[in-house]
Amino acid sequence: MSIATRSGERGLKFHESNGMVEQVSSPVRRDVVNRSLSAMRALENDELDLEGGRSEKGRDKTIRGSRAAKMHNQALLSGFAYCISSCSMILVNKFVLSSYNFDAGISLMLYQNLISVITVSILSFLGVISTEPLTWKLVKVWLPVNVIFVGMLITSMFSLKYINVAMVTVLKNVTNVITAIGEMYLFNKHHDNRVWAALFLMIISAISGGITDLSFHAVGYAWQILNCFLTASYSLTLRRVMDTAKQVTKSGNLNEFSMVLLNNGLSLPLGFLLVIVFNEVDYLSRTPLLRLPSFWLVMTLSGFLGLAISFTSMWFLHQTGATTYSLVGSLNKIPLSVAGILLFKVPTSLENSASIFFGLLAGVFFARAKIRERSQS
Repeated sequence: MSIATRSGERGLKFHESNGMVEQVSSPVRRDVVNRSLSAMRALENDELDLEGGRSEKGRDKTIRGSRAAKMHNQALLSGFAYCISSCSMILVNKFVLSSYNFDAGISLMLYQNLISVITVSILSFLGVISTEPLTWKLVKVWLPVNVIFVGMLITSMFSLKYINVAMVTVLKNVTNVITAIGEMYLFNKHHDNRVWAALFLMIISAISGGITDLSFHAVGYAWQILNCFLTASYSLTLRRVMDTAKQVTKSGNLNEFSMVLLNNGLSLPLGFLLVIVFNEVDYLSRTPLLRLPSFWLVMTLSGFLGLAISFTSMWFLHQTGATTYSLVGSLNKIPLSVAGILLFKVPTSLENSASIFFGLLAGVFFARAKIRERSQS
């Protein structure tokens, strides 16, 4: 029965009672009936308030439930978008460099960064996102980091041309080892035993994976080891430069979009210089690939995927947190490695597959150990 129906019935009873009061001739009896009616009205009002309170609590509970469900859906959607974009970026780059046999990794990096700069600039001009203006002071502070950033991208391209995706993901774990040692010496940060155990497992998996790799390529491994050192240097240098960079910005802050614009924008002149130094201009003038529309389509897709990683990683980080972000990033390497082996028909053995799987589990174990270490500190 609804509250409105109950209120109507009580109103009818109230009118009937008023008629009874008027018919009572004795003042004493009239006073008794008035008191009885007052008590009955108070009781009815309390019931109405109680019912109203219950309905408000129910509405609040429903609103909270819908908000929680919406946040959960946003977290799942952002996590899925981050995983898809990060996996697709590596697979598409591998496809461009290996399947097309494109021998100009610096030019590919330059084209991808150009797409990122144009896209972010258009979105900033339209007011969709906010970015910091590129002042000379900010450029001078950021330039050393950008040199390492460009080196990190180029060495990643070169290694991906020669090494299969699964081994690249395992060898990238060496970056965590170098970063942990750098944190210890540069920032006096001490790690617990679980972290060092995970790092030791990563080293073992990288060595065993390299020994059992049927498609081993010494040049590719050399580029990947250099990439690990540059990636760790970028991570360690970025921590120091970020604080200084924030001080020279107008808003006193440097968001993810500004960093994308800064990194990719400053990489363009340096990239042009490296294209000339490595004589990729001569290769680009001779290769028939630049006359294929499908090749340009894949190249452009890789550029947008590189930008998508920046957007989706920031979205996912805001929806969840650093803990979930780091754990999902480690788990994401497992389907990426499987997809790389299947799509590119990589020759593998039981020992190599076990080493790869062992290395991926070591990465997950490392993420868990870092999460526990962070929570304790």
